[in-house]
Order: sequence, then C-alpha cells, then structure tokens
Amino acid sequence: MAPFPGAPQRMHTIQPARLKPGRTADSLPGPRPSDATLGQGVPRLVRGRALILWDPKAPGRMLDAIDTDQITPASDCVSESLDTLDERWKAGAFRYLMPDFRERVHRGETFLIAGDRFAIGSSREMSPAGLKGVAEEAGLELVVVAGNHVGDIFRRNAYNLGLHVLQCPEAVAEARDGDVFSFDPTSRRLANETRGATYDPVPLAPKEEEIRRSGGIFAAGRRELRESVERAPRIQWPDPDSARRLTTTEQILWAHRVDKDAEVRPGATLRVYADLLPASDGTAPFAIHTFNQITGGDALYPRQAAIANDHFVFTGKEADERQTSIGREFARLHGIGKPYYATPGDGIFHFYFPEQGLVLPGQVIPGADSHSRAYGAYGAVGIGVGSTTLGFGWATGYVYLTVARQRRVVFSGELQPWVSGKDIVLALLRRWGPRQSQGMSVELVDANRQLPIAFRNTIANMMAEGEAMNGIFAPDEITLDWYRARGFGELPYPRVHPGSEAVYEIDETLALDEVAPMIAKPFSPGNAFPAEEVARERLTFDKALIGSCTNGGYDDLLQAALVLHAARALGFRRAAKPFVIFPGSGGVKLQIENPDPRLGGESIAEVFRSVGGEIRQSWCGPCFGQGPDALSAGERAITSFNRNWQNRMGVGGEGYLASPAVVASSALLGYMAPPSELGLVWEAELFGV
Repeated sequence: MAPFPGAPQRMHTIQPARLKPGRTADSLPGPRPSDATLGQGVPRLVRGRALILWDPKAPGRMLDAIDTDQITPASDCVSESLDTLDERWKAGAFRYLMPDFRERVHRGETFLIAGDRFAIGSSREMSPAGLKGVAEEAGLELVVVAGNHVGDIFRRNAYNLGLHVLQCPEAVAEARDGDVFSFDPTSRRLANETRGATYDPVPLAPKEEEIRRSGGIFAAGRRELRESVERAPRIQWPDPDSARRLTTTEQILWAHRVDKDAEVRPGATLRVYADLLPASDGTAPFAIHTFNQITGGDALYPRQAAIANDHFVFTGKEADERQTSIGREFARLHGIGKPYYATPGDGIFHFYFPEQGLVLPGQVIPGADSHSRAYGAYGAVGIGVGSTTLGFGWATGYVYLTVARQRRVVFSGELQPWVSGKDIVLALLRRWGPRQSQGMSVELVDANRQLPIAFRNTIANMMAEGEAMNGIFAPDEITLDWYRARGFGELPYPRVHPGSEAVYEIDETLALDEVAPMIAKPFSPGNAFPAEEVARERLTFDKALIGSCTNGGYDDLLQAALVLHAARALGFRRAAKPFVIFPGSGGVKLQIENPDPRLGGESIAEVFRSVGGEIRQSWCGPCFGQGPDALSAGERAITSFNRNWQNRMGVGGEGYLASPAVVASSALLGYMAPPSELGLVWEAELFGV
C-alpha cells in the first residue's frame, strides 16, 4: 500500500478539564430551580387517543422496523440556528410515512403505537426532539408505545429529553384506533381505558430512570458539572483475575469507569470516561446546545471534542451552510483546530479520525453518529449515543452507558473468492433476521487472522444496521500493523483480549467457507442474497456508487480498481451507467492518485477514470439522499453504502448494497452481478487485499 499522506505527528490521549481564563470551579453553573424532579407536587396523568402505525402490507398488524430516516427524513435534519433547532424537525416528523401526523397529534391522538424495533438506525436526535415538539406546540405530551425492542440511541435520546417512550408489546397487541390511553409519568404505568387494561412497560435501567425522573440530561449535567471538572480522569485496567471473566468490551468499560467500585455486568449503568467524543456537522448543533445548557457556554473548553463536516456540505444550499456554520463558530470560540475540527473535504469522520491518530485500541468513543460503531475495527469501544449524550460528555468528560448483554461471533474457515467484509456482514445480518443482534455488544473474532482493517471496518460499522450496542475486534497484529504503517509506534493503552472465562449469552460461528459475494435488496441490509443468484435476474440500475464510511478506504477502492483493471483486458472498457466514487477521506482521495504496482503502475483514480468513473469529494451526502448524486423517484442504484431503507438514498429511490468489487463489476456489466460474471477467474495474488 502506498504511504499514507499527511501522517500526524502524535496520538490523541485523554485530557482533564480546562476552565476558560478567569473562571474557577466556584463560578461554574449549578442546578437551576427549574430542574424539577418528576413526581413532585400534584400527581398527574397524560391522556390521549391512540395513533397507530399500521403496516400497509399486513392489515391488522402494527408496522415493524420503523427507522429514524422515516421519522425524520434527511432533508428535515437541518438546524439553521441554535434558536430554532427543532423547527424543521417538527415540520418533517413522519413526512412521508404519515403526512397528517402533526394534525392528528394536535387533535389529541398523542399515544403513538408502533410495532417491534421502533426507531432503529441513525442517531437522529431530531426524531425524539421533533416528535416531542409537535405535541408541545399544541400544549400536549406525546407518549410512544412500541413493541419488542426500541432503537437504543432513540431510547436514550428520549429519556434525556423527557419524551415518554415505553416498550410494551402487550399494549401494542391490544391497541385499536381511537382507544383512549392514560400514562402516569411517575410510575410509568400505562392504561388502555377503552379496553380496561393496565400495563407495566419494560423498565429502564435504574440510572436511566433516575435521569428521567430528575429532569433529563441538562439537569443531570448541571448537577454533576463541578465535580466532573475537579476530578482528573483515571484509567485503571483490570487485574488478571478480573479480566479473565470479562469480554473485550467489558474490560475497556471496566478501565474507564468513573466510579471504580461500580460492577461491570449486563444491565448496569456506568459513568465511563470518554477518550473521544466526535460529532458531524449534522449532529453537532444539538450537542452544542446541550453543552451550553449545562455549562453556560463560556465556563470551560469542551472535553474530548471533535467535529467533522461531512454530512451537509457540498450541497450548495444556504440552509445547510447555516447549519455547518454552527459547528464552525463553536470550534472557533473554543479553539478547536485540526485534526479535531475537520473542514469540508477532510473526510468522513469514521475514516478521518482514525487516520489522524484520534482513534486507538482500548478507547471508549461515544459518538453522536450511529456508525461510531466502526471504531470497533481498531479495538475501541465505539458506540452511537446521539447529540445530547455527546454534549453532556463535552461538559463532564464522561457519559452514562448501560452495559449490554454480550454476544460473540467467530469468523472461522477460509475466505472465498471475491468475498470481503461487506459480504460477511450482509451474510451475518441475513442470518440474524428480524431480531438482529437484540441490542447486544458483539465480540467479533477473526479466528484465522485474515480480515484486514478495511474488512473489519465494514463489519464493525454495520453493527449499527445489526442493531448492536457495539461490535469490536480485539486488537491483534493486523491492528498493530495498520497503526505502524501510519507512523504510530507504541500505543497508549495495553493490548486487550477477551477473558478466558468471559460469558456470552449467544455464542455463534460464521463459517467463511460458506459466504459468497452478496447483494442486499431493498429495503433492509439483511435482505441479502448471493450475488450469483441476483445476477440471473438481470437487475439493471441507474447509478453505481462506491464509497461511504463503510467502504471508502484505500483498500476498499483498490478492490474495485483491481476488478476494473483486469476486466479491461477482457474488453470491458466503459461503465454502462453513471459510476461515482466517494473516497472516505481527503487523505484517501490524495492517496488513490499515486501509482500502485498492483495496477501495473496506474493509480486507482486513473483506473476509475479510464472506465468513466467520476471521483467526488469525501462526504456522506449520497448515502442519506443529499446532493446531486442522490436518487430521484424511480431511480435504482447499486452501492457500497451501509443502508438501503425506504427513501434512504433519496425519496422514491431504491438502493442495493454490495461490496466495492461487486459494484465495480456491475458498473461494467450494466446489471447487478459479481466479478465472475465478467469472466474473471479468482487469483488471490491478483485480487486479494
């Protein structure tokens, strides 16, 4: 691999709090009189009628797997100022799924009833904030009642903000249109008054319940601010006897505990120090608002903060520029510079921050974005937490995390021809089915040490689509070699591996001998099929797109270029449809211009351009339906992105997911198919990465 350009000079380490000049601990903001405790004063009930999200394809059944893209479409995830944060979010709530949502809530249908796996996917704080705001503008309170499993980031965001979210499958099953419900916010007892039934929803973890009852995340932050500033972070790794009973994730959380006597077990809520707290231009505004609400905005520098401009850039829209300017001004005010503040084109932060030495093995990285799980590829605990938790962390240096149940997936056997990390994770999500990971923390084991970081990044990244708390590869020689190649020598934390007596609630093996190149059809990454089967359908498309935070690294793009390079010799000279490439970072964009001996001295970029490929800036836009390369109604694309939910890549468009190699071969063929369809014969020396 060519040397990585612009290698940083130092690695990131965790830092104590820094007060602004002239400020002391005595001058820090404290709790406000308005930080009321739930249940004080006169008891009250929230009452309203049912608003049921029925499945249009299954009469009489609630709609399952509603993702946050459906709750708040990407075009409505814009904040044009800190004063009007939620105006667009309220206007866009269920814009396409239920266009009359706002009207129905205002007329008293304030108990939103949904099926299983409600609010999965993107971290969009805009979703709970927008839903809550729609009811509040009419002087009402919204209560969300969902079935089995609620998206973890949405649930956390909801109790942070005071939106009532209940997981209660029995209530969902018995609800009918027009039913009158009541809810006691103190006891969390739910009643269907029409049916004469009462329910006790799945309880929150004790600390989550405490935050909910005591005023939410802003009030919690104000209560804890001074103590958090006066306490220096201390990372203490478990002794061998403790470590042998803990998974990799549990050991890292154990080391990062604020309260050193806290027990690390599934269901326990811990305060854990964060090594890095990254946001994008899309998630930063609400994190900034949270930080300001807790600290007053001018008392201390934000802790462990990093912001990358990778979502609402390169669109040419004035509203998007106003949104990115919020983070830009915040960085200027607090002296946040590169690499902690990445300007447009520097890269998608899940690539850029690891390249810059900000992501390291053994770290805890709660990111606002759901795909912060990607950091598990590097041996870190990467978790998507949403903007309010991030802003709380910027103020205190730590976050609250509830330890998930543990699950292990061992990748055994030998990689098959053309198979990459994308194929592996699509096969895994297909196997998991509708239940997916059940919110667990997933130990990912490369049994035969054959998955490069590019593959691991894709697998860990898409634990977001697998609905896991996180996925992690314990650091090994592949991990350390990746850091050495970028000029990083001795890493700050010890090398962690799962304990010999660690307990996994589910322990499974995925035999790589049985995994073939895959293509996921709409509208789920788990709706995946062997690419050779899909090839027989001769599915055509309008665009072929390679890149995103899932497959935008040098080795990802090399995979595609190797296919194109070999196919040219067989007479495939031109892509049949528009073919666009989005490098994962500005560094990768520069690197792919360098000659690569595996391409006969051509660069990756030259190979792409030789078949009509166009190389764009490094950003996230097309993945979530933004910018000129987004899909229009009726268009279809085959992509290396990570999500293909309804309207995800553009309203009315259809996205298919595949590896860079499969997208490249499809681009040349004009229909979706693996490289073998081109007549290429697999040779590991030629095509392996």
